[in-house]
Order: sequence, then structure tokens, then C-alpha cells
Amino acid sequence: MNTTSSSSYGEIDRRVFVKKLIDACPEALIVTGLGSPSYDVFAAGDRDRNFYLWGAMGGASAMALGLAIAQPQKPVLVITGDGEQLMGLGNLASIGAQKIKNLSIVVLDNGHYAETGMQKSHTSFGTDLVGVALSCGLDWAFKVKDMDAISTIASHVNTKNGTGLANVLIKAEEYPKALPPRDGVYIKNRFRSALGFKPF
Repeated sequence: MNTTSSSSYGEIDRRVFVKKLIDACPEALIVTGLGSPSYDVFAAGDRDRNFYLWGAMGGASAMALGLAIAQPQKPVLVITGDGEQLMGLGNLASIGAQKIKNLSIVVLDNGHYAETGMQKSHTSFGTDLVGVALSCGLDWAFKVKDMDAISTIASHVNTKNGTGLANVLIKAEEYPKALPPRDGVYIKNRFRSALGFKPF
């Protein structure tokens, strides 16, 4: 399954982790960051409550914030990468300021920009996403180094007891691409239909 290995970072297999997390959060509305996190979520099984972002780097948590405000009774889960979240650091300040309770962010952190050739990202050089999240006022944030944390993350997602961020340290490896639908209108209308809205 794995094709290349850049260096040692975390030890978690991203595909196994994402599959188990989604299975544990069946009601979650999921927004994915572009690139590998979208491939991971699609590989776990396509769902009409998945919104795959093909572009808009840095926009996943911002889009999820709007979704969480509009759908306060539903759990909203962002699954993104360290590079994508680093580009959207300001989103964490907005999320902390809103004080919503139904948004969880999972950052699959391999310390690299996989989409552009596995250059090291800022997390490899010490940027602490957990510290940033907590300083922005999120209710919870922690690093994840093993699969046992899935149940804790799923509990936060499913109970909607606060907004938080899990910084999951994954292996710095590239996986075969599992490509979700690329038609943005189709994805948007399918997602709206899952929420009971008509397409437009």
C-alpha cells in the first residue's frame, strides 16, 4: 500500500486512522482539506455527507465553521493536513471567537507538504498546532500519537461538547491516490440533498 517513505515523523497509518474515525462518527458532516486528506476520506468510503475540497488551500476549517454555525444540531468534522491548516491559521482565531460547540478539527500531520514533493512543513520546524489552537480559545486540543485516541476524538465529535483540534502525528509516507468526485456542483448538490435542501 505504501509507496514511498520520506522520513520518520509519527507512527500512525493515516488511512487506517481515518477509516476508524469516520466509522466512529457516522452522523458527522465531514469537510476535507485538499490533497491527501481528501484521498484518505474517500478511500474510507464515499458518503453524501462528505464535502471534498479540491482547491481553496487553507479553507477547510473556515468552510466548516460556517457549516457548524448553520447546522448547530449536527457534528461537523474537518479532516485536513498540516500544510492546509498552516495556511488557514487565522481560521482558528475565528473559530475560537465564535464559541460554537459542534466543530472538531483533525489535522493529519506528517510534517511535510505531500502534494508538492514532501518538503518539510512548519510543524517539522517546531510550530505547535495544539498550542496555537488553545491560544485561540478552542475548548480542547491535544496531540495524538497512537490509535487509542480515536475513541476520545469520536466522543468529542459525537457529543458536540466543544470545539477542538486533534493533531495526529502520522507516518510521512505517500499513499496511492484515491480520487473523490471532482465536479464541485455535484459535490455541493449532493451535500445539500443530504441535509434536506434542494440543489441550486
